Amino acid sequence: MAEASEKTDRKSNSGRTKSEDNTGIGIIDIFRIIAGLLLLNCIASYFVTGDSVTWNYRPWWIRPNILAARLRGPVILTDNELLQYDGSNESLPIYLALNGTIFDVTAGQRIYAPGGPYNVFAGRDATRAYITGCFKEDSIADYRGVEWTFVPTDVPHFVDKSDEDLSEAERGYRYEMVGLALEEVDKTIAHWQKVFRGETGKDYFEVGYVQRDPKLIDMQPIRPLCTAAEKKRPKSKFDKTKKYLRSERTKRAKKAQLEYTRLTNPALKEEAEKAAAGAGVKGHDEI
Repeated sequence: MAEASEKTDRKSNSGRTKSEDNTGIGIIDIFRIIAGLLLLNCIASYFVTGDSVTWNYRPWWIRPNILAARLRGPVILTDNELLQYDGSNESLPIYLALNGTIFDVTAGQRIYAPGGPYNVFAGRDATRAYITGCFKEDSIADYRGVEWTFVPTDVPHFVDKSDEDLSEAERGYRYEMVGLALEEVDKTIAHWQKVFRGETGKDYFEVGYVQRDPKLIDMQPIRPLCTAAEKKRPKSKFDKTKKYLRSERTKRAKKAQLEYTRLTNPALKEEAEKAAAGAGVKGHDEI
């Protein structure tokens, strides 16, 4: 009788275990749930963005144009060679460059080909114009000095007033504002790099870089701001009661001052170059 009772208990326990297994969630069910959530996410993305099932995120490995470009290897062109890719020759792609990097914008042929509103950018590195907004005057790679587009109008330029001509508060204010302006330049360039890499939904992509000697740019005088950029400079922000911090931002502004001195005051050129070397001034393509 005892053995019969044990067998009955084992069968009962086995039945309960099977029943519990049948009501639990298996691996296949988990995959089904994940797939369903992904599908709902894609549908939501399409309805919100209007044309993307990945919330406008487009990794390079799902874009055939980028895969093909990577297999071909980087395109290396001089500034003169880049001019051929301005859309006038339909057998060639349309390229533009930003801070030395070349991008394929053939997908935007309507706006970048001859007759298009942005053809001025095609076939050239017009980094300066992206920052100042002066498309025709500033369609060049040299963007030294453009940070003054973001510097308040009450900040005296390095070439107009030396540190000795300013109070301690005014000096701190100038370095702080120039440092902030240099950060704005970085942000502007980073924004356009995202656009031309296709990260904002456009079918553009990076293909190579411009081969140029940075010394050729450094040999040229620093170009003054165009009229439009000068007009959009912010108004005064100076506060005599505020203590402006000597942060990394102000150190960077100091480097900019050294560069201006080197290029605008031949008498102090050697001294400024030594100071700039000690401060670790970098070339523009390293920003």
